Amino acid sequence: MSKILIRGAKVLGGEPQDVLIDGETIVETGTGIEAGDATVIEAAGQILLPGLVDLHTHLREPGREDSETVLTGTKAAAVGGFTAVHAMANTFPVADTAGVVEQVWRLGKESGYCDVQPVGAVTVGLEGKQLAELGAMHDSAAGVKVFSDDGKCVDDAVIMRRALEYVKAFDGVVAQHAQEPRLTEGAQMNEGIVSAELGLGGWPAVAEESIIARDVLLAAHVGSRVHICHLSTAGSVEIVRWAKSKGWNVTAEVTPHHLLLTDELVRTYNPVYKVNPPLRTEADVMALREALADGTIDCVATDHAPHPHEDKDCEWAAAAMGMVGLETALSVVQQTMVDTGLLDWAGVADRMSVRPAAIGRLEGHGRPVSAGEPANLTLVDPAYRGAVDPAGFASRSRNTPYEGRELPGRVTHTFLRGRATVVDGKLA
Repeated sequence: MSKILIRGAKVLGGEPQDVLIDGETIVETGTGIEAGDATVIEAAGQILLPGLVDLHTHLREPGREDSETVLTGTKAAAVGGFTAVHAMANTFPVADTAGVVEQVWRLGKESGYCDVQPVGAVTVGLEGKQLAELGAMHDSAAGVKVFSDDGKCVDDAVIMRRALEYVKAFDGVVAQHAQEPRLTEGAQMNEGIVSAELGLGGWPAVAEESIIARDVLLAAHVGSRVHICHLSTAGSVEIVRWAKSKGWNVTAEVTPHHLLLTDELVRTYNPVYKVNPPLRTEADVMALREALADGTIDCVATDHAPHPHEDKDCEWAAAAMGMVGLETALSVVQQTMVDTGLLDWAGVADRMSVRPAAIGRLEGHGRPVSAGEPANLTLVDPAYRGAVDPAGFASRSRNTPYEGRELPGRVTHTFLRGRATVVDGKLA
């Protein structure tokens, strides 16, 4: 592995610096560093961040390789500036045993575009009836620390309590998909004015908020860690804010699409806007942005949910829920949080790298950009503006809600332990 000198980048948006990488490690930072035999990357005007970490990615393998594979998904992650992703358990077979999580982990090792940390299922087959092999998955080569039935809610309070008690033994965390199933039967979109006008089944905010309220109380009772997946309503923000004020071990994530898009888009009946949880109101969007800015919401997670063409190019009611998000996440965060003045680039590094790595207990990621640290880095050109063209995606799927929309910023380089996975915006 050769030496690389990144010259004149604004580290975390600060003053321009040089950063010298040798092998897998950052060996020097400062100004006027001599290149010697290093490959030089001229990065004036660009922002250097620690490699991004996604707590919530659907890689679909094993079982739905028509949507995505670990290889194509990690390529998409690298293009988006990610050096690590957490792969959700709703595969076929479900990642509810040591064998399946090790398979996903080994596929990640082979792909080489970013680190893949499998997420284990909380219950067998995601059926919510019996705890999965949490201890065995943690003790496996994959070293699972995050458990989630994402796509389904662990709606049984006793099962949820037992899971929270179990993961305490190894400092694990249960990541909850907060959706009370009885309140969302037949739901197609956010319950509100738009759903009433369109005549589509409504998905009330309270279906999310009631589960979050229950689970933060359970986590406090047990003294364990709970993480709220894809928080989407203003009411959910208030519950998490209250739980944190009590000193309880509660964390939460928000997706890029919930920071930007609203349920008004459903008026088009374009299934690309069908997602779980649904797009909410403008008031919810503003509450989510403020909560991410003030730290109530800990991090941004993509909920990258690839689907093949036939599962989205159909009538609304029959369409699958979900959107791809790895390749556009940082641009959406720049537009909604940085360009609006709610976060600076150091804040973006915190919410998209430092905190997700800490929640997932992921070593070597979310680290400072300083000498002696692993060279997991992302270089961003914030001045770039361009329309989103899914035809050029590295992901196997194209179900983006941003097609044709102009978004700011572009990842020019991504480095995984000193090795360039993306160079000049293209896969290395």
